[in-house]
Amino acid sequence: MKSQVLIDVLHSFLKSSKKMAYQKVNADQRAPGHSQYLDNDDLQATALDLEWDMEKELEEPGFDQFQLDSAENQNLENPETADLNLDSIQPATSPKGRFQRLQEESDYVTRYTRSAPKSNPCNFCRLLKILCTATVLFILGILIGYYAHKNCPSNATTSGTLDLHLYQEILKTIQAEDIKKSFRNLVQLYKSEDDTEISKKIKSHWTSLGLEDVQFVNYSVLLNLPGPSASSVSLSSSGQCFHPNGQPCSEEARKHSGQDLLYSYAAYSAKGTLEAELIDVSYGNADDLKRIQKMKNTTNKIALLKLGKLPLLYKLSLLEKAGFGGVLLYIDPCDLPKTANLSYDTFMVSLNPGGDPSTPGYPSVDGSFRQNRSNLTSLLVQPISASLVAKLISSPNSRTKNSICSPLELPNNDQRIVSMQIQTVTKFKTVTNVVGYLKGLTSPDRYIIVGSRHHTAYSYYGQEWASSTAIITAFIRALMLRVKRGWRPDRTIVFCSWGGTAFGNIGSYEWGEDFRKVLQRNVVAYISLHSPIRGNSSLYSVASPSLQQLVVEKNNFNCSRRAKCQETNVSSVQIEGDADYFINHLGIPTVQFAYEDITALEGPSFLSEALFLKRATKIEEMDPFFHLHETITKLSGEVILQIANEPVLPFNALDIAIEVQNSLKGDQPYTHQLLALASRLRESAELFQSDEMRPANDPKERIPIRVRMLNDILQDMEKSFLVEQVPPGFYRNILYHLDGKTSQFSILLEAWEHCKLLSSNETIQEALSEVLNSINSAQVYFKAGLDVFDSVLVGKN
Repeated sequence: MKSQVLIDVLHSFLKSSKKMAYQKVNADQRAPGHSQYLDNDDLQATALDLEWDMEKELEEPGFDQFQLDSAENQNLENPETADLNLDSIQPATSPKGRFQRLQEESDYVTRYTRSAPKSNPCNFCRLLKILCTATVLFILGILIGYYAHKNCPSNATTSGTLDLHLYQEILKTIQAEDIKKSFRNLVQLYKSEDDTEISKKIKSHWTSLGLEDVQFVNYSVLLNLPGPSASSVSLSSSGQCFHPNGQPCSEEARKHSGQDLLYSYAAYSAKGTLEAELIDVSYGNADDLKRIQKMKNTTNKIALLKLGKLPLLYKLSLLEKAGFGGVLLYIDPCDLPKTANLSYDTFMVSLNPGGDPSTPGYPSVDGSFRQNRSNLTSLLVQPISASLVAKLISSPNSRTKNSICSPLELPNNDQRIVSMQIQTVTKFKTVTNVVGYLKGLTSPDRYIIVGSRHHTAYSYYGQEWASSTAIITAFIRALMLRVKRGWRPDRTIVFCSWGGTAFGNIGSYEWGEDFRKVLQRNVVAYISLHSPIRGNSSLYSVASPSLQQLVVEKNNFNCSRRAKCQETNVSSVQIEGDADYFINHLGIPTVQFAYEDITALEGPSFLSEALFLKRATKIEEMDPFFHLHETITKLSGEVILQIANEPVLPFNALDIAIEVQNSLKGDQPYTHQLLALASRLRESAELFQSDEMRPANDPKERIPIRVRMLNDILQDMEKSFLVEQVPPGFYRNILYHLDGKTSQFSILLEAWEHCKLLSSNETIQEALSEVLNSINSAQVYFKAGLDVFDSVLVGKN
């Protein structure tokens, strides 16, 4: 009777032990994000070992053995149990677990029979000891599992809610008042004779905040600087001489204006004197030139050119081909916001497409061959104020009637002979970049570059650079506070303060050319802080197509926390600043947040190519409490943190394919073949996103080696859209449009414009070929990525 009671007790115990065995089976089917304590193999293996020992005891004399049919023939190689590491439990060979298999089989009762036990006092004592030990261990296991689950969050939670909480904890330490203090300290330094003092200040500050390996990277480059005296423009008919700001040439005017007159020049323009007829070419596009060339001979004439609508370098190339000898460049007041009174303000432009002109395409390191390129155009180019234009064309200063602005223009029948004199000098000077690193924890060989700029001596002395530097410093401060508490990003963040930006992004170009091989392989994204505050009415975001979705999400999230929200304005358009090299030569996904005036966004594009000498001093008027600075810092910071920490890069492959299709919409000739190819690209992108990106973003299906392969593909997606030959001033990355008003591929638009000047479709055919090869390359790239993943799966199976 006692033996029968004991048998019943053992039955109950085995059922409980079976539940413990199930934990190991089910653990293999759980999400990898489950707590490490809940999936502790040692605890589960201990429970299974104990169960098996109990069964071996039951097989002693007094009990019939459990007979497992053909146990040795079960599949031991099944991948679902290959990592269970239960070698000591050989009979449990079913893919679903030993007891789970038995329970599911219908003939479970009939296949295993058990006879009545024989009475044996020794066996009874032994079983009693085992029962007590097992009970204690069982209760202990339950307690450990309970408290482990209670105290330790799962990995899935960590990668989601906790990451967002971490980002907010870092960003909440960013305060507008701190940015304001940093800004004011920086603007006190710009009067230095060179940028060494500012660079040292930035390096010292970043180092004091805890940033690692902060260093100077210097390059000796060729700069085109103002001459000893200001340039001048004279009317031959009256003999009147004017400075670029419209003031008469005199010693008193020169002293009163100071350096403003010297810095009203076009860097890398030809220099000398030219006297010729002044011809109004308006914005200098193909239609304007075609109309003018029908009426007048343009050889060696002086063009009166408005800035805007098209890249300046492109318009100058058209004027050069048309035979012009000089250009007077200005901004029509009707193209500016009504609140902007810049009629007498002078400005600077650079004719340098990028980098050191003496070392085109290669870095300016010691021993490099230096080319003699003191000027980058045969044209004499001189920026002038709108007030001077009004005097040259004999137009009244006020051209506003009934709130309608009348553009400046020279009457076709009027003839003006003007003389222009340009004096500049070229010198080799040192340009300094400040570069600091925060090494990543799990992927230190993958970089997110954050770029700002600092004041470069010998250039205009505005204050936009101080906003840029104050913002990047505020983010470094917030980030390093968390790093000092033991946290690190997964990927390396590289902070760069560029020098020589005003002369054609020289510092960033030379650094990019110097480290090109490393950057091509390792850089994941570039975050631009070039000119964050250009207005105060609208947040304007520029992002690569693959990053637009992330930017919209971040902007909407931050908007939800503010009382006043505006529609998200994000696009892929050409931008000014040091992002140029990373977009156009490396094909790196890029993001830039900036505040603009709505009226400026509605006006002509490319007006930002002008660097006004005085307008920048109004930074504190546009943002007196520096709340806009704080918003830009937090938005940029959140994007940086997410790219640096997400296991799968937050890039959208499908958005690139959609952008390509949208760029081919409209009434465009010769695009039927391109549309068919773009459709195949979208199919490949959709397949790639559904088959590879979706599983990788699910913690339950995430495999580290596949995630690494996927990220390598995502970071190189835009490289397929880099074309070799583009018109001057146009982006080589054709995913970027000329401005927000055009959605077509810029090189196709230019080719159609070019046909208006030349009766040939050769240029169109070349542009179509460039676009076709880019789309085909991207389609092959996605397909090759899918094939690689398929090969990996086949290899594992």
